[in-house]
Amino acid sequence: MEQRLIRLREAMTAQGLEAMLILKKENRFYISGFTGSTGYLLVTHDEAILLTDFRYTEQATEQCPHCRVVEAKELLESLKSELAAKKLTKLAFEKDFVNYGLYETLRNKLDGVTLEPASDLVESIRMFKDESELVIMRKAAQIADQTFSHILGVLRPGISEIDVALELEFHMRKLGAKCSSFDIIVASGTRSSLPHGVASEKILEAGDLVTMDFGAYYQGYCSDLTRTVVLGQPNDKQREIYDIVLKSQLFTLENIKVGMTGIEADALARDIITEHGYGDNFGHSLGHGLGTVVHEMPSLSVRGNIVLEPGMVVTVEPGIYIPNFGGVRIEDDIVMQEGGIEILTSSTKELLIIG
Repeated sequence: MEQRLIRLREAMTAQGLEAMLILKKENRFYISGFTGSTGYLLVTHDEAILLTDFRYTEQATEQCPHCRVVEAKELLESLKSELAAKKLTKLAFEKDFVNYGLYETLRNKLDGVTLEPASDLVESIRMFKDESELVIMRKAAQIADQTFSHILGVLRPGISEIDVALELEFHMRKLGAKCSSFDIIVASGTRSSLPHGVASEKILEAGDLVTMDFGAYYQGYCSDLTRTVVLGQPNDKQREIYDIVLKSQLFTLENIKVGMTGIEADALARDIITEHGYGDNFGHSLGHGLGTVVHEMPSLSVRGNIVLEPGMVVTVEPGIYIPNFGGVRIEDDIVMQEGGIEILTSSTKELLIIG
């Protein structure tokens, strides 16, 4: 945590910021280690102060050795007192998180303090994972892989997508996950053409493509795995689009490297899918950053200008989606490294025929 504070203060100095108020839960956790639901984190150039209430004071003291923990009866009043004690007249805030109502409250309560909007200060640091974070993320990926192996014995015609999602969630928790990283996607049959087809009451049927997109939230970090299987023998069209998606994904994993932009990485997969005539059926980005939340910087997309650097963890998840027919997506989590990527997820990618 100390190194993260150092890097945040360097970013604050570069932007001429005296103090930073951190309210976004994942940013607060990343900088302080605090996992509670309520708290203001005030970072200055000489101190980090966590303001929280009675429910979390003991917890915060244990979790946040690099912070001074203040038990606050009223968070804004305590924040105002801390700013006054330090004679701070300018306060940066997370402009992409603070809504207008909260901004007005801050402005009215903190009279005499100028509020300065700041964007992506913590998020830009979170892009780079250290070894302690990678140890956790490897375990989160392992939980997802083990859960995929488990679900193969559960899938069959006659059960609902919701049943599958519940079993995925339950098994990940049995393996140590706190919960799923996001709302689990189970999309079967023609619904598999929905890239974000969250599990419904639809019953799995023979002949269905079944796309499952899920991940484990483990010790504050996410994994994100997608595999598509088929119930029974695939028809020619199903096998065709599966093979194209797999080809594009494997090619990307073989060729993505440090120094590329997100745009260049996205093109590795997109060009192959387009060459096979399905460019219009791949409408989302190739991937995204992964960490304390399931979608973070950088973006691997047609607008992804950030250069990929060592320590970034990203997903690689091309797909083809054909309305009224079905779709296929294959996704892995990778770590960018100088000598080549590390693939965190290891589930088989051959087209599995269930039943």
